[in-house]
Amino acid sequence: MNFQPSITKEEVARLPVEMYRGQIVVVDNRRMIDGAMARLSSSDIVGFDTETRPNFTKNQHHKIALVQLALNDVCYLFRINRLEGFPPQLIDFISDGKVIKVGLSLQDDFHSIRRRTAIEPASFVDLQKMVPAFGISDISLQKIYAILFGKKISKKSRLSNWDADTLTEAQMQYAALDAWTCLQIYQFLNLQK
Repeated sequence: MNFQPSITKEEVARLPVEMYRGQIVVVDNRRMIDGAMARLSSSDIVGFDTETRPNFTKNQHHKIALVQLALNDVCYLFRINRLEGFPPQLIDFISDGKVIKVGLSLQDDFHSIRRRTAIEPASFVDLQKMVPAFGISDISLQKIYAILFGKKISKKSRLSNWDADTLTEAQMQYAALDAWTCLQIYQFLNLQK
């Protein structure tokens, strides 16, 4: 099945805003990791994304602050900056081939992850490589989601401080929504095959 190949910014702007309605679990201490990883590891597919504090000056680089892993009903936000780096369980999960992890523009995420830890990601699906087979030429998450679901993803919190002591509700919603929509797109497209 083929979908409309692209959508304009103006068309996206007129769409209703999508909201994440699942549970959000902020994993910001080592005691919470095993429970989150048990649930994620028992799944077949998870949505994936990362967030890094934006750079506003030349030659300034920040390390990845957040890894988001979403199921249909819950999204885990791993605060890498609060966990003092990547926990071994998360490294094992990212490099494990058993669970499919779905994201967008994954090379950027992998580059950010490798700035913090040596890791070889396994079983990742990049939606930018998947959607052309369905006739979609737009490769941004916002536009792909708009084409498939007729709703827009707000990007207002994208350039916020992901290293902040406490994430705002808007940041948590944004982060969860990005990972969750990757999962929704993948599942929807697989039903179209």
